[in-house]
Amino acid sequence: QVRLVESGGGSVQTGGSLRLSCAASGYTGSRKCMGWFRQAPGKERELVARIHANTGSTYYADSVKGRFTISRDNAENTVYLQMNSLQPEDTAVYYCAAVSPRASICTWAAHNTDWGQGTQVTVFS
Repeated sequence: QVRLVESGGGSVQTGGSLRLSCAASGYTGSRKCMGWFRQAPGKERELVARIHANTGSTYYADSVKGRFTISRDNAENTVYLQMNSLQPEDTAVYYCAAVSPRASICTWAAHNTDWGQGTQVTVFS
């Protein structure tokens, strides 16, 4: 089975930084698009960042552009989210996700997206 395990969450003061890690295992076949989602209490889950399976191109939500950076290691079995200049509105549970691209597009379809358990990020004033 595919397994995604997040780590690196915690509590940080406004303006601080955290780096989240997602270790992936159990994959076979084609490479996966890797993404980070977050969900705050009472809000919908949103895509924060993703890195393409093949090209390595990145996407960021407008709310985190210039502050967050997604990357992966050489083996492409670990993806990171470097979060700088954290704000209270960044407080959420952050989830790692993986999906096979369709026609070179990372489409987060519910039926084939794998999810980690999530890691809590809390930003306080």
